[in-house]
Amino acid sequence: MQDKINYIEDVLRKYLPEKEGYQKIIFEAMEYALMAGGKRLRPMFMCEVYRMFGGADMNVIEPFMAAIEMIHTYSLIHDDLPAMDDDDYRRGRKTTHIVYGEAMGILAGDALLNYAYETAVSALGCTADVNRVAKALAVLSEKAGVYGMVGGQVVDVSMNSKVPDADMLDFIYRLKTAALLEASFMIGGILAGASDEETAALEMIARNVGIAFQIQDDILDITSTTEVLGKPVNSDEKNEKTTYVYFFGIDKAREDVKKYSKAASDILKNLNTKGDKTFVENLINDLIYRKK
Repeated sequence: MQDKINYIEDVLRKYLPEKEGYQKIIFEAMEYALMAGGKRLRPMFMCEVYRMFGGADMNVIEPFMAAIEMIHTYSLIHDDLPAMDDDDYRRGRKTTHIVYGEAMGILAGDALLNYAYETAVSALGCTADVNRVAKALAVLSEKAGVYGMVGGQVVDVSMNSKVPDADMLDFIYRLKTAALLEASFMIGGILAGASDEETAALEMIARNVGIAFQIQDDILDITSTTEVLGKPVNSDEKNEKTTYVYFFGIDKAREDVKKYSKAASDILKNLNTKGDKTFVENLINDLIYRKK
């Protein structure tokens, strides 16, 4: 697992811009945020699904691995801003806007989002099968935008202290958290030649994983510590957010983490793939028991 994380971080460094020129500070802020550590789940799933479907040319998948992590990181930078969750710590160290100032924090997020697409587009020069790359770009764009992650965040923020119903809470979780995981699974499959039916199955696997992951995040927010998580606990209560735990109680939340994870595993087991599925299966199961 650590070897895979190290490989992904090498890929991220490879695609980061050089820290030079009049705008050097933005490159420093981008690197500060992107290289802050973390699970690297999105590029890891993308890479492993690519291999699972027989993908072998890493030059094609690596730009998308970097891009998905840049998009995820930009969302975290903006989540931490005073106008959003107003958090001072992320992954055990000060958040980007605390280190570089609020204005530069906003710009660092903007820069990572735009640079993600610059990076992903570079895959067009790495393969003769540009149709697969174009299809992957379309998925990346949709899942990161108003019909994906941003859309979920919009509904989440617009709720303020209102209590959402169960359908709305599901909508927020599917878009805010699951959408980028869906992109990761789908892009890994698309670039390796997965069929439309297989890509749709990958989307459903990731949706279940994403919802399970977010519910577990809600559980940890009230049961863990800042030292273990590397970020403030009880932030949902502080920001008057209605979470899965608040809505259904902690016992059902724990049951449903397992339910959604099992649903993902069941779909995965029924997929016919060229490569080994073991690592992806284990990674999904590990999300049930994660402590941070």
